[in-house]
Amino acid sequence: SVFTYHCVWCGCRLPQGTLMLVRSRLANLLPRLCVLRPGLAMSSATGTLTVNQPLNYRAGSRVQPADGGQAEEVYEPATGRVICKLLSSGEKEVDLAVQSAKAAFKIWSQMSGMERSRVLLEAARIIREQREEIATLETINNGKSIFEARVDIDISWQCLEYYAGLAGSLAGEHIQLPGGSFGYTRREPLGVCVGIGAWNYPFQIACWKSAPALACGNAMVFKPSPFTPISVVKLAEIFTEAGVPKGLFNVVQGGATTGQFLCHHPDVAKISFTGSVPTGVKIMEMAAKGIKPVTLELGGKSPLIIFSDCALENAVNGALMANFLTQGEVCCNGTRVFVERKILDVFTKEVVKRTQKIKVGDPLLEDTRMGALINRPHLNRVQGFIKQAKEQGAEVLCGGDLYVPDDPKLKNGYYMRPCVLGNCRDDMTCVKEEIFGPVMSILPFDTEEEVIERANATKFGLAGGVFTRDIQKAHRVVAALKAGMCFINNYNISPVELPFGGYKSSGFGRENGRAAIEYYSQLKTVCVEMGDVESVF
Repeated sequence: SVFTYHCVWCGCRLPQGTLMLVRSRLANLLPRLCVLRPGLAMSSATGTLTVNQPLNYRAGSRVQPADGGQAEEVYEPATGRVICKLLSSGEKEVDLAVQSAKAAFKIWSQMSGMERSRVLLEAARIIREQREEIATLETINNGKSIFEARVDIDISWQCLEYYAGLAGSLAGEHIQLPGGSFGYTRREPLGVCVGIGAWNYPFQIACWKSAPALACGNAMVFKPSPFTPISVVKLAEIFTEAGVPKGLFNVVQGGATTGQFLCHHPDVAKISFTGSVPTGVKIMEMAAKGIKPVTLELGGKSPLIIFSDCALENAVNGALMANFLTQGEVCCNGTRVFVERKILDVFTKEVVKRTQKIKVGDPLLEDTRMGALINRPHLNRVQGFIKQAKEQGAEVLCGGDLYVPDDPKLKNGYYMRPCVLGNCRDDMTCVKEEIFGPVMSILPFDTEEEVIERANATKFGLAGGVFTRDIQKAHRVVAALKAGMCFINNYNISPVELPFGGYKSSGFGRENGRAAIEYYSQLKTVCVEMGDVESVF
């Protein structure tokens, strides 16, 4: 290649082995200028956004909820400012959203796959066109760097394009039976699906759920996290502009109570949830009462195994990517970094050196690589895990302390320095529990058999990774890992072509890839008799 690639964290030149990651995860990162639409008073500067428009979306337009509770404040993590007031949706508003989606479903489900495909492709085009605006909204409401937010938006439109390509290919099969009779299957949509998103990837998760749902002919009512309610409404507007029937993708806002109304609604056919294990359990319980299928993408405490025969620089890059994207607030992060003892010291030294170079600060600045955590309570929770780790004998090798940027407008933001913990043991809380922050735990190991057993000794099973030059060992280890998404000599890339989901308490069902089609459709069998009916009576 005539191009030279550099690490997003510290600027050093990347070896050839990491080019696939760069090309797949960080494609199309040249900024595209676009004009912001009226209704949002904002600029490119942190600390200036105020949202006054309604955050619910029903029947093709923004609306105030028909009922609901008191207004809740929504914060900008970078500054601690209130950027809008969120009105939660009550039972009446949820019902209106579902009925609107139900009416749109009757139209959309009768369209051909190719017709649906064209609409999804148009939505993807609009997202590409508005990439900078959407990424800026995501950064302001979530706190992640604008650099990462652009990647999220790219993955979002790629997801819509991918399922647009599949929409026209959905088909059943013909089965020949004796005597000239035959049977066939039809792959049919479910109806009104509910998507409940998380706050770490608000726009991207909404696309991951809505793209396969709409491709299969379903409608969707989506509830984002009350911490990040803004960008999903933009997606709803884009779907309407692209040409979906009004009401096909509606947005309701709120917390647990709103979620309960959605899960209990008799006209909801399926629920897809991304979030914590305790909430996932509650959703399963509610869905069971209505015998509704669910897809659950829950928490993780994933292992990243570094063997001594790895390409060291690649392994260090992988460990950084496995722990510090989106301020460490990523469900599939490889936060348990098992390092073969032969290279423990040199690996740890290099990881600490690189981690200390990560620039923390204003997430809308181009050179920032780590923004602010989602809110003050979560920041305090992460700090509590680090304090407990030290009390249990772990050593803070770098970071872990609160960070206050020089810019006065950022002084009330939710910042901390990325943390690397050494001297960790498997029985420590920081190693067992999901921290969901920029905290890496390094653990030594001696043998392949030992590390596989330790890697699997968790209630979670979302992801896992291995770095080694021995390809037989690599395949052997990932085959033994009890995890749904595994990486060899890479970590935390998200090609939309590949299914994503977990084992054990990390959930079930799959998002992305062809596999997701099965979770947003149902199979009907038709048996056709070509002769006379024989009766035993």
